Amino acid sequence: MKYNLASSSWDHKEIDAMNRVIDSGFYTMGKNVEKFESIFSSFFGSKYALMLNSGSSANLLSVAALFFLKNNPLQRGDEVIVPSVSWSTTYAPLQQYGLKVKFVDISLDTLNFDLDKLKEAITDKTRAIFAVNLLGNPNEFLKINNIIKNKNIYLLEDNCESMGAKYENQFTGTFGIAGTFSSFFSHHISTMEGGMILTDNYELYNIMLSLRAHGWTRNLKDDNPLYTKSDNKFYESFNFILPGYNLRPLELSGAIGIEQIKKLPKLIEVRRRNAELFRGLFEKNEKIIIQKEIGDSSWFGFSLIINEHVTSIKRDKIIIELEKVGIETRPIVSGNFLKNKVLKFFDYEVSGSLSNSEFLDRNGFFVGNHHYDLTSELKHLQNTLNKFL
Repeated sequence: MKYNLASSSWDHKEIDAMNRVIDSGFYTMGKNVEKFESIFSSFFGSKYALMLNSGSSANLLSVAALFFLKNNPLQRGDEVIVPSVSWSTTYAPLQQYGLKVKFVDISLDTLNFDLDKLKEAITDKTRAIFAVNLLGNPNEFLKINNIIKNKNIYLLEDNCESMGAKYENQFTGTFGIAGTFSSFFSHHISTMEGGMILTDNYELYNIMLSLRAHGWTRNLKDDNPLYTKSDNKFYESFNFILPGYNLRPLELSGAIGIEQIKKLPKLIEVRRRNAELFRGLFEKNEKIIIQKEIGDSSWFGFSLIINEHVTSIKRDKIIIELEKVGIETRPIVSGNFLKNKVLKFFDYEVSGSLSNSEFLDRNGFFVGNHHYDLTSELKHLQNTLNKFL
């Protein structure tokens, strides 16, 4: 039996949407992207949504935009706290903008911030926390907000793996000044490539509108707080006020997104049913540590950490055996990110030990979750692991 990491949730509706865009002859960012942004912001209860070409670009733009706020902007050298387990492009924008990165260990249960260690890591130099909702699992935002209460600290969310998750009946990606999303193929919805940022801050939204497209004024709202636009459309067509990028999405991706977001509640409902089965099969096995759900996870995938304290079986041997029987696996995101040679380019420090991240890195892996029933696949996984654990 084949147990894949990812699968497509498209049907004829997405194909039809793509064909309408192709027939229109207009392929770059336009009305379909704008409509998808409006639907997305309404669905998640945020004022503003901005679509981009990837979740990685969403992380880049959310960090970049904070440098151009009129009041209290981020500045080079400011300290930003991050968890030590995440994807590379959580961290890369921080390096690219000259920020001091402080790594904090994770909880081996939730795979998100160890909140005691987070509290210990905060200093007078801390200007932002980039919280990552890992594998669909929300952070404990009430506790985080209490930790940073009355402090001059921005909260950002990397929610690229957790679309549709909720904490205290509020969608993740909406707790900070900005929250980022991904709609890459393997994620909860897929627009081929794609990303999104949610924010309730109108100034930040307009900064991102400009930065997304070259730093020009063309896409700014008429009442934007950054710049007073003239009536000269010829002049405003190529007028640049910020050092921007080209992170625009395609109309094809916007059109697909309109169809995919309609399916999201059902897609997550099935993922959660699969998670109930997964937990029932593995949570009582003392040789395996599985992720503890906080709030309502959207269950991007299923993590398994071999408990080296109670078994001598090595993770790498298990991975080989799983591959033999058709079960695809991956590391739990990056594992401990500090093992990567790219760190030589960072200005960074580590707060305390990273023992949990190192434990996960040695012993962890994850398997896929899908929008269809996984009873056969998960029992196949259990039967295979029972031969060793």
